[in-house]
Amino acid sequence: MMIFPTMELKDGHCVTLDKGNLDSAMLWHVDPVETAQSFAAAGAEWMHITDFNAIEGNGDNAELIETIIRTAGIPVQLGGGMRSREHIEQWIDKGAGRIVVGTLAARDPHLVRELAEHHPDQIVLAVDVWQGQVMTDGWRQPGAFSPEAYIEAFGDTPFAGIIITDIDSDMSDVEAQLGLIAGLAASAKAPVIASGVERAADDVSRLKYVGNISGALVGRALFRKTMTVEEALEMAAPEPEPVAEFR
Repeated sequence: MMIFPTMELKDGHCVTLDKGNLDSAMLWHVDPVETAQSFAAAGAEWMHITDFNAIEGNGDNAELIETIIRTAGIPVQLGGGMRSREHIEQWIDKGAGRIVVGTLAARDPHLVRELAEHHPDQIVLAVDVWQGQVMTDGWRQPGAFSPEAYIEAFGDTPFAGIIITDIDSDMSDVEAQLGLIAGLAASAKAPVIASGVERAADDVSRLKYVGNISGALVGRALFRKTMTVEEALEMAAPEPEPVAEFR
C-alpha cells in the first residue's frame, strides 16, 4: 500500500483543517519545501498537496508548489481548484505527477473522462462524502449523487486512483469511516486511496487489509506527531510470505 505524506497549503503555510473548515485552519510553523524534502528523505515514494487557496480561486501558492515539485525529490499528487482542462494540463506541464479532480468531475464528467484517457496514470478522482452525498466546491456544496452512484457513473474510466474522504466522520469515528471506504472500494474499478482515517500506525495496519485500497493520505498525524512517515511506511509494507523449511 502506497503512503502519500500529505501537505495542505493556505497562504504559503502548512495547515490542517477540522472537517474542511477553512475558517479554523490550524497553522504549522514549518517550511513547506523542507517538509516536502523530509518526506522523500524518510523513504516516501509520492507526496500529496492540497492547495486551499486554489479552491478559493486564487493562485497565491502556485510559485511555492512549483518549487516543491522541482525540489521534493519525489512525485507530487496535486489537488485543489482544478476546474478546467487548461489548468490541469498546465500543472502536468509543470511537472505534477498526478492531478486530483473533484468539482470538475461533477460538473463535466465527459471532460474528466477525456483527460483520464489522454493522461494515463495522471488523473485522480476525489470523492468527498458528507452524510451520504458527494460534496463539491471544497466540501461546501452537496452534489446530486450518492457516492456509490457517482463512482459507478465513471465506470471503467482509467483513473490513476480514487481518493475517498468521509467528511462526516473525518477522524472522529475511524470505524465508521473504514466501513464507508471499504464498501465503496469494493465496487470501484480504479484503485482507492483512503483519506483522513490514519491517526496512528495501527490505523494504517488495519487499512492495508481492506480490499482494493492501494494507498492512504497521511497528513494531520504527521504534523501532530502521532505518527512518522517512517512508521506509516513500515506499517503499510506487505507482510513477508511464509516460507516452508526444507530439510
